[in-house]
Amino acid sequence: MGSKEEGQDPRIPKISSSIRVIPDFPKPGIMFQDITTLLLDTEAFKDTIDIFVERYKGKGISVVAGVEARGFIFGPPIALAIGAKFVPMRKPKKLPGKVISEEYSLEYGTDKIEMHVGAVEPGERAIIIDDLIATGGTLAAAIRLLERVGVTIAECACVIELPVLKGREKLGETPLFILVTSDAA
Repeated sequence: MGSKEEGQDPRIPKISSSIRVIPDFPKPGIMFQDITTLLLDTEAFKDTIDIFVERYKGKGISVVAGVEARGFIFGPPIALAIGAKFVPMRKPKKLPGKVISEEYSLEYGTDKIEMHVGAVEPGERAIIIDDLIATGGTLAAAIRLLERVGVTIAECACVIELPVLKGREKLGETPLFILVTSDAA
């Protein structure tokens, strides 16, 4: 695992080394990027949040949309620190009340991502946060969902990218900010 731009920020190597890779989880051939070890390292976890906050503070971001489930770990502290609201983007049937949804393709079949109707307003500026981008399907669906209701996506932000899976290509023109890359997929 390495930093996206080696040496750009002296905190990145510590963040990168705090992420554990677990072979053959949840099934054979998968190299699982385990962020729980990052969360146990208070310095690395704080540095992760701080880098995102430094990037987005004062940039007119009013919405931090977090993708279930690990986007819920990183999104709220970033939102609080930059003075934005946190909007959870959830799997189907997890939010009470009226929701709006966007379908996306999986390797075998489809899934949906949902958010509450009225959680965002047309004209707001958002970032979408998740722990990892692999194939890009979930982030692309989150982009489409927010854009459908008139939100401008400033950027997607992930702690980890698996470039071999080419998820970045599914994001279209939406910029992607990454802290570390991994060749393991």
